[in-house]
Amino acid sequence: MTTRRDCGVVEMHGAGDDDDAVDVSVVIPVHNCRDFLDRCLTSALVQRVKKEIVVVDDGSTDGSGELLDLYAAYHPGTVKVVHIEASGGAGRPRNVGIEHATGRYVFFCDADDYLGPEALERMVAVADRNDTDIVLGKIVGHGRRAPVSMFARSADRVGLGDSNVYNSLSCFKLFRRELLVRHRIRFGEGMLVGEDILFTVHAYCHARAVSVVADHDCYHLVSRPDGSSIMQQPGSRDPLAWLAMIREPIRLMARHVEPGPLRDHLLRRHFRLDVFTQLGAVFLDSDDVRRKDIAREVAALCEEWYTPGVHERLNTVDRQRAGALDDLDRLMRLARIESATVRRRLTGLRWDGEHLVVTGAARLAGITRDDGLTVVLRARHDPDKELVVPADRKGGEFTARVDVGTLGSGIWDLRIAVEIEGVIRLGRLGADRDSGIGRPQPRMVGGVVALPYFTRDNGNLSIDVGGHVVAVPGTARLIRMRWSLAHRLLMDGEVTVAGTTPPTSAVKRLVWRERRTGRERAERVMALPGGGFAARPAVGKLAPGTWDAYLELDLGGPPARFRIETDTVAGPRRGWGAALFRSVRPYATSGKGRLSAVVRRLTAKSVVKRILR
Repeated sequence: MTTRRDCGVVEMHGAGDDDDAVDVSVVIPVHNCRDFLDRCLTSALVQRVKKEIVVVDDGSTDGSGELLDLYAAYHPGTVKVVHIEASGGAGRPRNVGIEHATGRYVFFCDADDYLGPEALERMVAVADRNDTDIVLGKIVGHGRRAPVSMFARSADRVGLGDSNVYNSLSCFKLFRRELLVRHRIRFGEGMLVGEDILFTVHAYCHARAVSVVADHDCYHLVSRPDGSSIMQQPGSRDPLAWLAMIREPIRLMARHVEPGPLRDHLLRRHFRLDVFTQLGAVFLDSDDVRRKDIAREVAALCEEWYTPGVHERLNTVDRQRAGALDDLDRLMRLARIESATVRRRLTGLRWDGEHLVVTGAARLAGITRDDGLTVVLRARHDPDKELVVPADRKGGEFTARVDVGTLGSGIWDLRIAVEIEGVIRLGRLGADRDSGIGRPQPRMVGGVVALPYFTRDNGNLSIDVGGHVVAVPGTARLIRMRWSLAHRLLMDGEVTVAGTTPPTSAVKRLVWRERRTGRERAERVMALPGGGFAARPAVGKLAPGTWDAYLELDLGGPPARFRIETDTVAGPRRGWGAALFRSVRPYATSGKGRLSAVVRRLTAKSVVKRILR
């Protein structure tokens, strides 16, 4: 084994190290991060993929370089350390890392962050399976805000126009190295911030498709306790510097994407998160001269890139800003409205027929008037679906009557919307509520079950239409059971859901489920008026095992199953079934008396014993 140190590279070689191709090159820029290196490097070393870890020491003076050399010595063939002079930013060391990478994919990780277990394994698997060029793995923030919108659900293949992946322009992703090499995609150098935005925009523009791993924590974004990282520095988000920086990524994207809906969709991200955000809290904190400069730079970007397509994709406050760039007083009022807390309190919640009546109080903190209140119900898994319910005002309180029958199947989250000067501010409703307000009872509405509830995490009010996440209360009980011919049980029973009788169309089938294997057998059931049902299950055809009986209903969501309860049980029955002699013994379980059946295969010896008794 030999050690080589050429041009600032420390690399350990051993016999047979190059037999297998590298799946992932993990590129880690390092500048005075010694306290975080063990956690970061260990998280990369334990990844169960064929990997190399390319660490670029960007002129560290805190002993990071020496520690990295030790890792290279102890992990030959896996850890490669490149020493360069301090460059003043992460762009140069990441570019050097790309030049030294040999893997099929490249993943960029900062030295103060770390990878989740199995992160690379999962991302490589989805990239290989779908032939995608970029994979976004779920990011978790620790003292820092992590992106959320693109991780609502996992996706095998998505495009830029039909997803939120472009909202995430950090480089903490898996990139196909061939993509970076072919299109000479590199980080901006000499930049304090934004170098990864330039890189990621360029990569997105050439990617054939993108995958998303949203069901596993892949990357942990960490805030340094001493606040020493670049993004934690006070000047890292200087509004004028940011507006100057973002011009180049926008121009780069526009060179690759022709005018039209896709470009408008991507521009929306830049105006919402990069441009108009500079007219928010940072605008309030600036003096008059600086406010004029910020407004002027925003106006220049709007003049060049703001289109009707962008306008229709933005929220109300940003649309208002776009029309007020020559009115600093108006921009100040908009900033105050946007930064004001939505004060809201739930004071009442009850059913009135098929309407859920919601009462409460709401206002913007520090603002004495508003132009109206509404209650907005938004489908959790399809934000484009929403129901806006006008609220009646009386003094400081509001009342809204939600017609639950107009809601489709799914989870609906309730928000209060306060409108002022054309701007709508939203706040989730329910976490702050009067004592004694409990969850209303579920209710059958038009054959669908509606279940108001308070979320477990924050206690906010939602309505589960169809029983997607909330258990549907109901009872299925037998009133008579006896044997008939062909080893069939005659069963008569009644069912209630949410304290009422479900429609006959809701009753679907009887299901026997074998307790150990999970195997199921479905039987026909006849729904009767008044909540009755009748069935003639062929239990003699059940395979040996212990089978539990369920009544299955369609209540507007996933199939709702109720264990069948019984006070009456038919005696055991023996006979031939499927060329086997069997014993079927229905019984009621202890406690709630739920119907089950034990099916046994009888051997010749056991049959003889029973005959001789």
